[in-house]
Amino acid sequence: MSLAAARRTALAAQGFGSTRTVAAPNRARVMKVLDRTQLLQIDSVSAVVRAHYAPVFARIGKYDRTLLDEAAWTDTSRKPRRLVEYWAHEAALIPVEDWPLMRWRMRRYEHGRWAGMRRVVERNPTLGRDILDVITEAGACSAGDVERHLEIERPRRNGSWWSHSDTKVICEQLFAAGELSVHTRVGFTRHYDRADRVLPPDVFAREIAEPDAVRELVRKAAVSLGVATEADLRDYYRLAGGQTAPAIADLIEAGALEQISVRGWEQPAYLATGSRTPRKLEGAALLCPFDPVVFFRARTERLFDFHYRIEIYTPEAKRVHGYYVFPFLLDGELVGRVDLRADRAAGRLSVPGAFAEPGRGPEVVDALAGALREMADWLELDDLVVGERGDLATDLASAVAAG
Repeated sequence: MSLAAARRTALAAQGFGSTRTVAAPNRARVMKVLDRTQLLQIDSVSAVVRAHYAPVFARIGKYDRTLLDEAAWTDTSRKPRRLVEYWAHEAALIPVEDWPLMRWRMRRYEHGRWAGMRRVVERNPTLGRDILDVITEAGACSAGDVERHLEIERPRRNGSWWSHSDTKVICEQLFAAGELSVHTRVGFTRHYDRADRVLPPDVFAREIAEPDAVRELVRKAAVSLGVATEADLRDYYRLAGGQTAPAIADLIEAGALEQISVRGWEQPAYLATGSRTPRKLEGAALLCPFDPVVFFRARTERLFDFHYRIEIYTPEAKRVHGYYVFPFLLDGELVGRVDLRADRAAGRLSVPGAFAEPGRGPEVVDALAGALREMADWLELDDLVVGERGDLATDLASAVAAG
């Protein structure tokens, strides 16, 4: 397979290239995006919009974000919960029915997901049971609610965003172990409840052996990626090489995967059965840093010749492109990138920097201006303001001013 064909295959698998309808997207169309991506990564950065909302917008355009909120954090007889939070590719929303595929990971996290968490658990041997007792009696609670029930005085924060209290850390440990799940979010704060009350009884009771679960996760990753190396398949759900190798062999034997080569790739590739390779792809999209198309940076570079790093934690003076940079996808290729910031109080979408990829230039500006205007409208921001950084900035500002 040529590299160009691999790009089209990968993007089609992710849901790009489909004709957008004039009608406003409904819940079914939002969930169809999940049929393609299988997961939506969650991140706390809100420089533009929370990360889980952006991939849906990139694929179907302007939609009501409450549709996704309801799918993840509402559970009624009329609107049953469709998505649930868990550690998939980092923290993510996944289909409710996929929760049992993660039980093997929950068992590994039973005593903590990382060393610091385990130390908190060790110095608070009874706090986990106390938290479960409070939530059992009171219902869904934030960590702060639990502390008030237990009359725990929370220590003063040291100013670091990761400075969680022991109660919050152990709530997270119970979440990682599958004893708690997220009932809802208020703002961006998790309200935990017992997992058996968040999930449907049949889903909560389902047991899947680790090899079977991993094989299904690799299959789902393959369908979402279209064409992928072993490293790509492993990264999608953060699996280990020892898990993916036998799963890939089983899926090849079952006819779900075909081993191929992609010209220019050093490693073998695997094509998911039923993947489409369109003759061409048209359309424009802004991809947030946590979009599945770009969240594995090695694959992004191999597939698009696009070197991409998130620079949030880079000192401002050392940033190359900006704080929160969206790659710009146009007609199946990554042709530029824009640093974006949403100023909700001022009703403004700011573009501090706009940059073309090598070999690209003013010809991408009109499409980029249109994509930015669509994003501003979706976020209900009246103004679109372009700064001075980047080789596209002057032309982009002119195109925006011209409407």
